[in-house]
Amino acid sequence: MKAQLLKVSMEPAQSFSVRQDLEPSVNNKWHYHQEIELIYFNKGDGTQFIGDSIKRFKSGDIVLLGANLPHYWRFDDAYFTTDTKPAAADIRVAHFSENLFGECFLNLPENKLLKDILEKAKRGVKVTGKNKAVVAELITRMLKAEGTERIIILMQALVEIARSSQLEVLSSVGFHYDLEMIEKDRINDIYDYTYANFKNKIYLEEIAEVARISPNSFCRYFKSRTRKTYSQFLIEVKVGQACKLLIEHSLNLKQVCYNSGFNNFASFHKCFKKITGKSPLCYQKEFVSACA
Repeated sequence: MKAQLLKVSMEPAQSFSVRQDLEPSVNNKWHYHQEIELIYFNKGDGTQFIGDSIKRFKSGDIVLLGANLPHYWRFDDAYFTTDTKPAAADIRVAHFSENLFGECFLNLPENKLLKDILEKAKRGVKVTGKNKAVVAELITRMLKAEGTERIIILMQALVEIARSSQLEVLSSVGFHYDLEMIEKDRINDIYDYTYANFKNKIYLEEIAEVARISPNSFCRYFKSRTRKTYSQFLIEVKVGQACKLLIEHSLNLKQVCYNSGFNNFASFHKCFKKITGKSPLCYQKEFVSACA
């Protein structure tokens, strides 16, 4: 799975793309593109990598991503299992150019909200709160809309996002992605290896070998490219796995701890609260309460 620049296909009579994906593998790669992306997970659960942000995504989530911001939607194993019927996925996504509305249009004083939200999208924005349901309905309508109506609905969705007082900016302000292709492949290999082996102790020498650089250079290299240490990244991956297990609530807290790659419960509790702002138990209770 190599990092790549994706070319978004457009219909001859359309200025931007809107589609529905029912296969989770469509977004299951570390990639970026020149278009802004507005994505709605009607059905889908997994781990999202956006810039230097690593979080869980779930059914109902809506995310707006700026142009050339690398991202990776890794769906849970349940979507690819061959032993039982795979879980159903349903993703609605729009891709459009930064210049779709024209530079002069965005600079009109009436469009300040629209311009500001597209600026925020450069770091990735997750839509939360009451506006989310409206945006989801607009994205769904866009799938069947034609002509000028498609553009109007897209604009309505962006304005609705811009009006929201509950937006979560995802990637850090210091994240920049201007790597050469060989470095994109190297970062991708590090991500893949970590995700496949995070439950076991990963030694500096082995991850440096995956990156094809010396152990002495690896830590400096990784932090310069991701704005975080490899240890921080590894903990975020483990906490992401813990969130998944807590949401499924089929294991007790100690089982979640050890199945997420932590060696002791004290470390698990400390790291989980530092990243999520909640204890594992509070996180689980809040999710169950929200879904009740």
